[in-house]
Amino acid sequence: MEETDKSNANKKCTPKGRSFSGRTNPNDHQLFQYSNPFRFSNQNQYRSYSALLPPPPPIPLQPTATPPLPQNQNFRSKAHLQKPSWKHDNPPRATSSDTQVSLLTVSTAPEDTERRASFSPRGENGRKVMAATQAMVTARRPDSGGIEGPVISLLANHFLVQFDSSQRIFHYDVEISPNPSKEVARMIKRKLVEEKSVELSGALPAFDGRKNLYSPVEFQNDRLELFIGLPIPTSKSLSPSGEIKDAFQEKHPQIKLFRINIKLVSKFDGKELNSYLSKEGDDWIPLPQDYLHALDIVLRESPTEKCVPVGRSLYSSSMGGTKEIGGGAVGLRGFFQSLRPTQQGLALNVDFSVTAFHESIGIIPYLQKRVEFLRDLSQRKTRGLTGEERKEVEKALKNIRVFVCHRETVQRYRVHSLTEETTENLWFKDRDGKILRLVNYFKDHYSYDIQFRNLPCLQITSSKPCYLPMELCMICEGQKFLGKLSDDQTARILKMGCQRPRERKAIIDGVMRGAVGPTSGSQEREFKLDVSREMTRLNGRVLEPPKLKLGDGGHVRDLIPSRHDRQWNLLDSHVFEGTHIERWALISFGGTPDQKSNIPRFIIQLSQRCEQLGILLNKNTIMSPQFEPIQVLNNVSLLESKLKKIHRTALNNLQLLMCIMERKHKGYADLKRIAETSIGVVSQCCLYQNLGKLSSQFLANLALKINAKVGGCTVALYNSLPSQIPRLLRPDEPVIFMGADVTHPHPLDDFSPSIAAVVGSMNWPSANKYVSRMRSQTHRQEIIQDLGAMVGEILDDFYQQVSQLPKRIIFFRDGVSETQFYKVLQEELQAIRVACSRFPSYRPPITFAVVQKRHHTRLFPNESNPSSIGNQFSDDNIPPGTVVDAVITHPREFDFYLCSHWGVKGTSRPTHYHVLWDDNHFTSDELQKLVYNLCYTFVRCTKPVSLVPPAYYAHLAAYRGRLYLERSEFTALARSTSALSRAAPPKTAPLPKLSENVKKLMFYC
Repeated sequence: MEETDKSNANKKCTPKGRSFSGRTNPNDHQLFQYSNPFRFSNQNQYRSYSALLPPPPPIPLQPTATPPLPQNQNFRSKAHLQKPSWKHDNPPRATSSDTQVSLLTVSTAPEDTERRASFSPRGENGRKVMAATQAMVTARRPDSGGIEGPVISLLANHFLVQFDSSQRIFHYDVEISPNPSKEVARMIKRKLVEEKSVELSGALPAFDGRKNLYSPVEFQNDRLELFIGLPIPTSKSLSPSGEIKDAFQEKHPQIKLFRINIKLVSKFDGKELNSYLSKEGDDWIPLPQDYLHALDIVLRESPTEKCVPVGRSLYSSSMGGTKEIGGGAVGLRGFFQSLRPTQQGLALNVDFSVTAFHESIGIIPYLQKRVEFLRDLSQRKTRGLTGEERKEVEKALKNIRVFVCHRETVQRYRVHSLTEETTENLWFKDRDGKILRLVNYFKDHYSYDIQFRNLPCLQITSSKPCYLPMELCMICEGQKFLGKLSDDQTARILKMGCQRPRERKAIIDGVMRGAVGPTSGSQEREFKLDVSREMTRLNGRVLEPPKLKLGDGGHVRDLIPSRHDRQWNLLDSHVFEGTHIERWALISFGGTPDQKSNIPRFIIQLSQRCEQLGILLNKNTIMSPQFEPIQVLNNVSLLESKLKKIHRTALNNLQLLMCIMERKHKGYADLKRIAETSIGVVSQCCLYQNLGKLSSQFLANLALKINAKVGGCTVALYNSLPSQIPRLLRPDEPVIFMGADVTHPHPLDDFSPSIAAVVGSMNWPSANKYVSRMRSQTHRQEIIQDLGAMVGEILDDFYQQVSQLPKRIIFFRDGVSETQFYKVLQEELQAIRVACSRFPSYRPPITFAVVQKRHHTRLFPNESNPSSIGNQFSDDNIPPGTVVDAVITHPREFDFYLCSHWGVKGTSRPTHYHVLWDDNHFTSDELQKLVYNLCYTFVRCTKPVSLVPPAYYAHLAAYRGRLYLERSEFTALARSTSALSRAAPPKTAPLPKLSENVKKLMFYC
């Protein structure tokens, strides 16, 4: 929630357990140890909760270019059966009249996507707003689930929630004046329950901390006006400024009076939700969100009182304490919880979670840990900051909440910026207009002599001068770490959250039975809920691995991955399609003389390993290896000139540029951008540390990446997709697999554009080579704005490669949350259809599936069933190929969980596939087999991957697009534009154009 500077500055709260031991001697040198000299127990009081989003609005069916085919019918239009009559480099475009007619054609509704009047979501006042718009319904499950593969007994971290559908819930709107913080609002609610029990009819309501109160019984009146007093200080003293009041008022805070207006908004029971879950109602009726939302608030009530909420997760030191991860951050354990409609009924999804928080220490020691150049600050108290250093310190502290320790107060402040002047040179006006020097003010009023006088002060608001000396500020506890975690911090957090299945299951079971979990309070009884303490038992199936085809030159030309992890090796094999790389060069950045001496051996061994794999890499580079200092990567123009010189030496016909780096460097982004947009050559980077001991595995991995980037491929399916799914797929009717993803900038980045990428397969029936298109778009825009153009370009490329347009489009969309399903379906499916309408009479059936990795469903082997095929090893992950499409999946829609990979560390996370639209009428078995088989065709490794390759490649391409904008002139332009006007959305910097030489290669993999 965005808050004004003024409200931030004046925000007050009463931390639990914070005790005051009286004024301490201001000259006490304990202060310089940067502990809390006043022994404040700074418990977290800053709480937030992201409520469930309101139900998605009904989606009007807009006129479309390609009317959807009626589903559940086995026929295709002539446009799908006849081959195009053209045989040119590019298929003919539809004329303008064709396009106009096509765009004006209103699609007829298929059986399972009927156009119906839908219920509009409730407005802010809770009343339903009736709308005449018409909505389309996402694809329904085509059958009762798949049947292929042996059965495996599993447990899922879903806990069945039984509710009394006749239990009414009364939804009240709460207005508190003056407007309190969330924590104070919760304090008010607790006191209401204690002191106004009669008015609340003895209820124990659930509160979301904002405006919504849910009660299992009706209050005395539909409208209540109540008054509650809390001992919250009313002094507005902040720091030296023009409006200073007596800070010692806060020793004896006055009782602050709050007026609470409570108004009944609506009453509802669970009959609609029960009907939806039991599939008794009409198929098109949307999920009843009001009752589901209320129950979600109810089950979060007790954990929110005891834990620190961050998004939909809750964190508590009682779950294993905190652990330092470096850089002023600590890792804290917690749990995620979410109420979900499933085939078994309502289920509470509970999972183990870990995240980083700011360490609650003084600002000075925090900066010593966080910022490299201030490590010795405590020994150099006279140190100042350069302009660049000041920017970095301000970035590290911005938006962190602090409290002061030079006086007794419960006020907390959010850091807005740093002062331009040092503490030594800061002056201000007091209430009488008298100009005072800040350091003298603290000496006179608090008998405290400021030590770090050459550092700036913290500025609390932008509207008026409010200064806090850094050494007198402590970081409030319970704040999620705002900065970007370093590689080391990320590794430590991942290690904290990396539990084997048995341990993770034990932690989750402990949450459900523990003192801070969703069943720890009285709400379950109050609202007549029965939450199971046992994980859901269910059966999955294990799909058989496909037979793979390798290159003709090796001894082993086909194989079935038979190991338990489904990995295979290329020991006596060739890649399916090896490339010939005659013209390549090597450039080195940094490195010791000993490291550089390994380069000739590396070239020979890499060439030999490539040859063993059926890849021909010339043993001689086109010029001797070029050795440059690491500093060259800091200079964009110098780097570009070096790379162009190599390209000219190769007569502008360089196939590969190998780059060896001393260490990871931010100049990597510039190198990739220059190579792929300015010069037109694919590059492969690696670190010197990996060249010390050249293992066969490392060289093979490097060879596979190089081969894929220059146009080869690793493996193909022995039994082609048409032979495996003959009902839908045919060898002479090509299919295109497309993937799309959007990457957004870091949460603290408020100017950089988002990057959208789309990839498409270019060969059939192998479907293992993909071209990409990337675009920048509006900051944090999830819908792909230029999807139609990118799909159109990929269709052009497909026609040039295959000599006909694809007969079917299977589209995998990554990175979409459930709340955005309907908006994405409406806008992006329409964009794909418009792209197809550019070609005359071209209306291919489209399957649109969302791919989700960021979910919290985990599957565990059921150890209580020893006969199950997955339980040979009690603490192993579920085997690759495990699919679940019942019990924990959506009650009506077409979705399934597929774990296609082997989890080496931690607990495997299955990928969730949710089909939003399906003109191709896949059965559950057909689509699951298709996705699982594709997972074996990823070019970079010899094992099945966790994500279907089109979505995986789209993710990699979007990340490459992000690199293009880092450290470039485009970013500088956007940053300066953003700084000038924060109110206006920043201009979207376009991505530099890809060179034609690399445009059709998998340079991004």
